Amino acid sequence: MARLNIVHIITKLELGGAQQNTLYSVMKHDRSKYNVFLVSGTEGLLVAKAKELKDCKVILLPGLKHEISLRHDLNCVFALKKLFRTEKIDLVHTHSSKAGILGRLAAYMAKVKMVVHTVHGFSFNEFQPALKRKMYIFFERLAAKHTNKLIVVSRTDIEKGLKAGVGKPGQYTLIHSGFDLKEFTASQNVLEVKKELGINPDFKAVGMVACYKEQKNPLDFVRMARIVKEKHPKTVFLLVGDGELKPEIEKLIDENNLKNDIILTGWREDVPRILHALDVFVLTSLWEGLPRVLPQAMCAKKPLVANAVDGSKEAVVDGKNGFLVAPRDYFSLAARVGQLLADEGLCKKMGEAGFSMIKAWDQDEMVQKLEEEYEKIMLTCGIKK
Repeated sequence: MARLNIVHIITKLELGGAQQNTLYSVMKHDRSKYNVFLVSGTEGLLVAKAKELKDCKVILLPGLKHEISLRHDLNCVFALKKLFRTEKIDLVHTHSSKAGILGRLAAYMAKVKMVVHTVHGFSFNEFQPALKRKMYIFFERLAAKHTNKLIVVSRTDIEKGLKAGVGKPGQYTLIHSGFDLKEFTASQNVLEVKKELGINPDFKAVGMVACYKEQKNPLDFVRMARIVKEKHPKTVFLLVGDGELKPEIEKLIDENNLKNDIILTGWREDVPRILHALDVFVLTSLWEGLPRVLPQAMCAKKPLVANAVDGSKEAVVDGKNGFLVAPRDYFSLAARVGQLLADEGLCKKMGEAGFSMIKAWDQDEMVQKLEEEYEKIMLTCGIKK
């Protein structure tokens, strides 16, 4: 039986859920059924891991970037079109907004019959200028017309897409963004982690893991820390990540005299260890698909405090495994964090409740469901391999 030629395309291999999911899917696809290709831009901490993939042809396109550039974007489209025809690609699976638009356009031009796009959070949101939002919606609508299946990581994105006129109900399928549950549930030496990070073992720790960019809204984490510190002086705050907003974060930390209270760790390979060392996990995102870091913190039995946006509202059941607050309301964010710091019993109760919900994010089940969707699309398109 001939194998299906499939290609996954993502804009940038930075250290994020969409990128880690894509790499895992590419690595775990059944090689008895699929010949696998991966296309990405040249930037990102996960590029080195992509190059190590076995039984997978990896293509890095220098022009594939987040920023809009007519010259680079058109070059990418034609490079992808050529790749699809040369390698006789049967199925194109795109990830992220930019790669999703360019990849699906190239698939249409190359007459690829089977096209899948995973929505890791839509490109449009209510925090954008109206004209920019309308432009993104236009391109998402256009691309959806040439897509067999739209995979989403949260139910909210189905509602959001349909409300914006992107695709039709039958095009959408929910598949949660998976990860290695064992890696995040494994017990850790908390005192050792605190010692490495320079945290007083008697202090409590509040943390967030996220890229320092507008979407993740890390400045509100700093503002929250300033308020919480007043009532809970024996607390340290960790911002795990890096990104374009780092200078602004450092400036705000200086202005609020929080240099000794907030630790900017940079990107870390040992996120499971850090999560276990926290007492409360916070996420200040303004928009999301469904951030894997929330269920990852649930694996470590941590209570959550997050902005009530998109898929975050599906991971955090308000009052059960954490609290939801309105976006940009860092006063309420601080109040909920302070409430948890003052009540160890509530922290434990919410942590246990979150732990009972984690099975939905198993990464092997994610890949299995993806391949089931591929098989359905093959049947629909009348393709036999």
